[in-house]
Amino acid sequence: MTPTSESMSPTETLVLAGGCFWCTEAVFDHVRGVLDVESGYSNGQAEQPTYEEVCTGRTGCAEVVKVVYDPAQIDVRTLLHIFFATHDPTTPNRQGADVGTQYRSGIYWTTPAQAEAARAVIAELEASGVYGAPIVTEVEPLRHYWPAEAYHQDFYARHPYHGYCLAVAAPKVGKLRRVFAQYLKPDAT
Repeated sequence: MTPTSESMSPTETLVLAGGCFWCTEAVFDHVRGVLDVESGYSNGQAEQPTYEEVCTGRTGCAEVVKVVYDPAQIDVRTLLHIFFATHDPTTPNRQGADVGTQYRSGIYWTTPAQAEAARAVIAELEASGVYGAPIVTEVEPLRHYWPAEAYHQDFYARHPYHGYCLAVAAPKVGKLRRVFAQYLKPDAT
């Protein structure tokens, strides 16, 4: 039976900046209810920037992933908890050795409910003291988004033995598997 528009679940899109997009994409590729993850650039001043331009730090764009998900399968709060657990939201413009405004922590929402959820999750995490430092993640509406070049898409899946993937992305995917096992896609265990 072919699904009709009435029987298909509506999807939502959330754009997340958690440092290098290879790592963030690798994590969300494994999450149940996530239908598509695409690396890209967002919320800066440049129009259709290239990777080389974004790397200069002068475009204002962040490396991001566009996460398309089915809210009937996974809610935005769970996605946000996964996001916060798999990057450091306390270091402005930095994730590990990656330094620059393009590596900032950010949540770029497409619905007011996502913005509300983001602020609530941040408040809960701040109150818990789990990080021992203030969360600096920016929460802003999605102003624009451009897909990254083709060679960045599915980088971890295509290059799992690349040095950066082994050192940085694989531990994040490992943490996802340990801490959020109940949210893994069946083929991601």
